[in-house]
Amino acid sequence: MLFETTRLAWRAISRNLLRSFLTVLGIVIGVAAVIAMVTVGNGTTAQVRQELSRLGTNTLFVRPGQWGPGRAGSEAKRFVDADVIAIKEQIAGLRAVAPINRSTATVISGGQNRSTSILGTTNDYLVAQDWDLTLGREFLPSEERGTAACIIGQTVRRELFGDADPVGLSIRVGNVACSVIGVLASKGQSGMGDDQDDAVLMPLKLHQRRLGGTTTIAALMLSAEDGVSTARVQADVESLLRERRRIAIGKEDDFTVNDMTQIASAMTGTTTLLTGLLGAVAAVSLLVGGIGIMNIMLVSVTERTREIGIRLAIGALERQVLTQFLVEAVMLSVFGGVTGILSGLGLAYGVVGLLKVPFVVSPTIIAIAFAFSALIGVVFGYFPARRAAQLNPIEALRHE
Repeated sequence: MLFETTRLAWRAISRNLLRSFLTVLGIVIGVAAVIAMVTVGNGTTAQVRQELSRLGTNTLFVRPGQWGPGRAGSEAKRFVDADVIAIKEQIAGLRAVAPINRSTATVISGGQNRSTSILGTTNDYLVAQDWDLTLGREFLPSEERGTAACIIGQTVRRELFGDADPVGLSIRVGNVACSVIGVLASKGQSGMGDDQDDAVLMPLKLHQRRLGGTTTIAALMLSAEDGVSTARVQADVESLLRERRRIAIGKEDDFTVNDMTQIASAMTGTTTLLTGLLGAVAAVSLLVGGIGIMNIMLVSVTERTREIGIRLAIGALERQVLTQFLVEAVMLSVFGGVTGILSGLGLAYGVVGLLKVPFVVSPTIIAIAFAFSALIGVVFGYFPARRAAQLNPIEALRHE
């Protein structure tokens, strides 16, 4: 019975292929839009998580001043060496405390030069960033006291030396002659689009004395040991710095401690919310497609009134007529759903390739989109099918 009903439904659909295609186009567009939006959104979220994991989810950033909308931290008192020592000695659960001073300078080697980011720091920076070396070594304790040594990123190496091994060679960083002792492993672009490999690391003391002209520290990067709560470390650091900077009870901090775990949760939460909103907007077109199916099925009932009257007159039951028209509507919507899924995946694959984010397919969303398209066929096809089943056979036979 069901096979025969399906065969009749397919015959009715195939009689007007162009009209049937235009009918399901709304479903195709709706499902494709939902699949593409969600897939691209999932890829973006995965990319954000990946970029943040490179910084370490157990990492905290400490900067002078209150940073946020309408606030600037440049006027606040900067940190000093004693702050770094106090944090290392008094805060439990830390595996690295890296002071950071940052500037921009032109790096020169032979006839090649490049403007790049210069970081004055210590070996703890490599620990906090989980950053390995592909060539050379870290700073020796004697070099961290101010020797003209530096570690370069892969972009700087490529621009200045090509594929050659630069370890042991000399470069000029600003007005400082510096010996290359190591090359950082490649990290690629950050979540903000910056090239993390376009950097030169030098001892903090050297940067302070020769490039920065200061003995203060612009920022600190802290890395908690595995299993240690970064929230607890953050609270301990804030308490210690308030004491060291003599901030009275009730007064606002003149520094900011950012927990990467909180930042990661906030950013991934934002991208997930945006993905949901875009998917919801795209889903509206599914309703438009459902209305199109109902409209064309009503037209089909009107066109086939005499056929329906003949079937009812020779003994067809109302439920059989109802089932036939309902199956037609479901077949249209299911075909639209399958086509939309394939189109959406193809579109998403092209977009993520352009955006250079991972292609993350969600089987759940695909299943929901398919089920929703079938449900639309049932819901919007029921009224025309019911109308067809309730036709008076005598009146239907009189219809021209």
